[in-house]
Amino acid sequence: MNFNEIANMRQSCRNYDPNREVELEKIDRIIESALLAPSACNGQPYFITVCKGASAKEVAKATQGMGMNKFATDAPVMIVISERPYVKSAAIGAKIKKNDYRSIDIGILSAYITAGATAEGLGTCILGWLDSDKIKTVCGLDGEVRLVITLGYAKDGDPLRKKVRKNREEIVGTVE
Repeated sequence: MNFNEIANMRQSCRNYDPNREVELEKIDRIIESALLAPSACNGQPYFITVCKGASAKEVAKATQGMGMNKFATDAPVMIVISERPYVKSAAIGAKIKKNDYRSIDIGILSAYITAGATAEGLGTCILGWLDSDKIKTVCGLDGEVRLVITLGYAKDGDPLRKKVRKNREEIVGTVE
């Protein structure tokens, strides 16, 4: 698949096949690609935790407060992205420029993970509704949990939905 095909096929999956495990080789390829994601000063200020089995179920529960993300229970893999400290140069830049490079870097990492998963024929959904403290306990993490990405095979017959986006003119401009 080329990148445009991946971009057109990728969607938030909310209908996982709970009986179909994700092959370790696919998870490894997704993570290997994600490690190539660019980051400020190449600092990679994050930690990726791949949760399967009982830990995945516990992480799923920690994303379901107030009735949210009920579908997460069926995802066989949960990828937890937590913060790590900046490298010195990125920390200085973030302070001087008043820009949160770590959040930007985590967003880029998430895009790589979801695109890589799509290329492997897997579904993903990026979850920001979560209980960081509970997930930190499940995963043995120190840094704040910023995102959880569900990962698995969509159930058979789960349709590719039409993408509804703003018109290009509303969000793209060119300056010469």
